[in-house]
Amino acid sequence: MTDPLRAVLTAIAGITVLSGAAQVPFGGPILRLLGAEDTATSRQLFGTVGMFMVIVGGLLLHTLLSGAPSAVVVLWSGLQKAGAFGAVGLGVLNGVFSPLALGVAFFDLATAVLLFIHWRRIRVPAASRGPAGRKTP
Repeated sequence: MTDPLRAVLTAIAGITVLSGAAQVPFGGPILRLLGAEDTATSRQLFGTVGMFMVIVGGLLLHTLLSGAPSAVVVLWSGLQKAGAFGAVGLGVLNGVFSPLALGVAFFDLATAVLLFIHWRRIRVPAASRGPAGRKTP
């Protein structure tokens, strides 16, 4: 893998899978660390979010490791990360999470930006780009 951006995104996708998998069995301690209530309901919902992180992160990891990553998967993964930024940010604003959770939110925002940059690079086949990467008519 010679593209540094793709390598970074591959690492982030792996981290997403691992952190999502950790949310399922260790939801209570993670919720307490983030300053949220640790109830049966919050653990269930947090575990459900973790399961979706495993699926979306795994899909992104799989596509980035493939020979020709899918622009559609990269786009929707970016949208998921942007949505996660918004959801966690709202959770902090509403007092559900402590300000410590903003670190998670801004990591998701940075990842979304990187995914959108990568999406722009791969959405047009290389053969249709002219010099300097511009799309040719």
